[in-house]
Amino acid sequence: MYQNIEQLNAASKDVMDSQLATVSAMSKSMQTIATETADYAKKSMEMNASFFEKLMGQKSVEGAVEVQTEYAKAAYENFIAESKKFGALYQDLAKELVKPVETAVAKAR
Repeated sequence: MYQNIEQLNAASKDVMDSQLATVSAMSKSMQTIATETADYAKKSMEMNASFFEKLMGQKSVEGAVEVQTEYAKAAYENFIAESKKFGALYQDLAKELVKPVETAVAKAR
């Protein structure tokens, strides 16, 4: 019976360690995602402010259309780049969350 209790304690410790590792990895990933989100929002606000400054300084419709076209292109390219970055961050988060399960399955075999 003593041996079973030791085995149960060891298994419980492994599960707890696994859960703590998962929470730690998730916390780090979510902090990184939050930081990137704040940076993207700040960058977008700066782009918007710059766009409106340039737009208000235009004297002709052609100039306004040119400024708007440049802004739309830059905003789109920025959005695509940030989307790829966020996709990679969420993919890394998913991989970290699956690691403990993979470890547990490997031990069970």
